[in-house]
Amino acid sequence: MKMKLATMVTAAALSAAVPAMADLMFPSLSYRTGPYAAGGIPFADGYADYFTLLNERDGGIGGVKANVVECETGYNTEKGVECYESTKGEGALIYQPLSTGITYQLIPKVTADGIALHTMGYGRTSAKNGKIFSNVFNYPANYWDGASIAVNHLLDMNDGSLEGKKVALVYHNSAYGKEPIRTLEELAKKYGFELTLLAVDHPGQEQKSQWLQIRREKPDYVLMWGWGVMNQVAIQEAANIRFPMENFVGVWWSGGEHDVLPAGDGANGYKAVTFHNVGNDFPVFDDVQKYVVDTGKAAGNGDQIGTAVYNRGFYAAMLATEAALNAQKIAGKADINAADMLKGMESLEITEARMAELGMPNFGPSFAVTCENHGGPGLGAIQQWDASTKTWSLISDFAPSDGEIIDALVLEDSMAYAAENNIEERCN
Repeated sequence: MKMKLATMVTAAALSAAVPAMADLMFPSLSYRTGPYAAGGIPFADGYADYFTLLNERDGGIGGVKANVVECETGYNTEKGVECYESTKGEGALIYQPLSTGITYQLIPKVTADGIALHTMGYGRTSAKNGKIFSNVFNYPANYWDGASIAVNHLLDMNDGSLEGKKVALVYHNSAYGKEPIRTLEELAKKYGFELTLLAVDHPGQEQKSQWLQIRREKPDYVLMWGWGVMNQVAIQEAANIRFPMENFVGVWWSGGEHDVLPAGDGANGYKAVTFHNVGNDFPVFDDVQKYVVDTGKAAGNGDQIGTAVYNRGFYAAMLATEAALNAQKIAGKADINAADMLKGMESLEITEARMAELGMPNFGPSFAVTCENHGGPGLGAIQQWDASTKTWSLISDFAPSDGEIIDALVLEDSMAYAAENNIEERCN
């Protein structure tokens, strides 16, 4: 595997590996090893390839080259913190750790160090409240949005009523997997469905008892909060008991090609929530092929373009770049620092016109970030797997979550965090 722009290093060796230069530095806390590498690799490839594209085609960001330095975490929280400590002093503009466990440890650190943390679709959901979490952003959607969007889809399938229906949640038994539970409990009260919780221990290869319970209790729908091998096993187990795949909906971290391909035709019709588009039918990918893949500068083998998690890493890099461009505009200079980047993040606006200009029309929802709202409007869509063509397709438009429930939960949790940590509200 070729690693050029994205230089793979260990945390201990990182300080010696990063050259002293004026490039805009974007650390990549990646995991290409371990039980979650199947998702970590395409995300890291997409993230690196976007910056390579900008460097090769545009000469960088606002005339300054981007420098992406990978630090391998193995999805291990302790290693993730080590990577942060080793990179933060090298001019790091923003962190995207792709791990809820690492995120929780980094929130107080980035706040003290004045660096932006973007946890797109993961991490601490209540960080949406910018009045409390000054340095953390989770636009365009968070876990609680994902739970609500999944339930909204079930409502659409049932003419607006889930009264008396049974819904099971199969979840990774970790901070990540437990994130949607409170939201689903509130939604169950609101819409009158029965919620069953089925935890799956790390890494998720053993799920016989959970799926025996599902076969016995016959829930109408199954939702899944999984990652890595857990998803593959769950989808295969669902196929084994002939659970209707159109009634099985995963969160966005349970919606990659590597999750469904092992089950073959048995995965046909499986669904997942998403906050960005799927497939490779976007003009920008022609440029990636020309400037990145064909020139031998791709982070991987160049065969992941258009896959769900590659697109997510690509999208994350695009949002970081747009925030950097915004920061350059605000600061009136190209050589921005972490403080400038925070200002760019907090006033970022993504429009459909801008996405089209970037060769990414309808790639994600339009949204705006404010001091008060670091999470955007909470928009998401539903994607569905076609086993015959081996492709995902969007089967819904980007639509909002239940703001009444989500906003109340965000306020409650963020204010509890503020009280525990003696944080005063800002943005006044």
